[in-house]
Amino acid sequence: MPPYSLLSLLLLLGVHLSVGYLRLSRIPRSRWLSLAGGISVAYIFLHVLPEFAVYQEILSGNEKIGWLAYLEYHVYSFALLGLVVFYALERAAKRSRETHREPHNDHGEHNVKMFWIHIVSFMLYNGIIGYLLVWREDQTLLGLLYYVVAMAFHFVVTDYGLYDHYRARYRRPGRWLVAAALVSGWVLGLLGRISPAFIGIIFAFLAGGVIMNVLKEELPEERRSNIWAFVGGVGAYSLLLVAT
Repeated sequence: MPPYSLLSLLLLLGVHLSVGYLRLSRIPRSRWLSLAGGISVAYIFLHVLPEFAVYQEILSGNEKIGWLAYLEYHVYSFALLGLVVFYALERAAKRSRETHREPHNDHGEHNVKMFWIHIVSFMLYNGIIGYLLVWREDQTLLGLLYYVVAMAFHFVVTDYGLYDHYRARYRRPGRWLVAAALVSGWVLGLLGRISPAFIGIIFAFLAGGVIMNVLKEELPEERRSNIWAFVGGVGAYSLLLVAT
């Protein structure tokens, strides 16, 4: 469905390029950010995790990836890996902010280095999201719609977090690089399909990353997140997913 995936790509690009201009409060956290986080998490738990059973069966029967035989629950291991990787990045970013407040440190150099580590990781993240616009387990139009809506709200959360930390540096060149990575992943999807086993791996890694990236924005007490907006997002999108 290239025409629909193209429209989806344009919508996600629009989110990337406009989030920095939205007037969203940082503290207390905007209810719209909490709502977006709830929608993202609901999609992962109710639409993506159930698909893990299918990918697990594919991986278990794939003799070409022999090293996976040592992992009893292959797909879930990669979801855990995605969560750990983005947790490590968040810890590094927090350490960077703490270093910035300490005297006698090269604040600028340290912050620039952390910026590029963050941007490269989110470029890989976006490449996966772009590729999955073309290839997912659920290839229906409704499945694409659910995916795009959830990722659009998720981009609001992640982009605002990056913009809030890096400001002008994220507006240029950061947001353009992550947008380009999204397009690159989509183009790779149009050029060809990789093995379903590897699609399962990258989908699982993405799921772990989404969970971590949402919770790191919602959980810190100092953010004063809006629990009712978060629960509302989870509830509304859960009802939609379960009802259709």
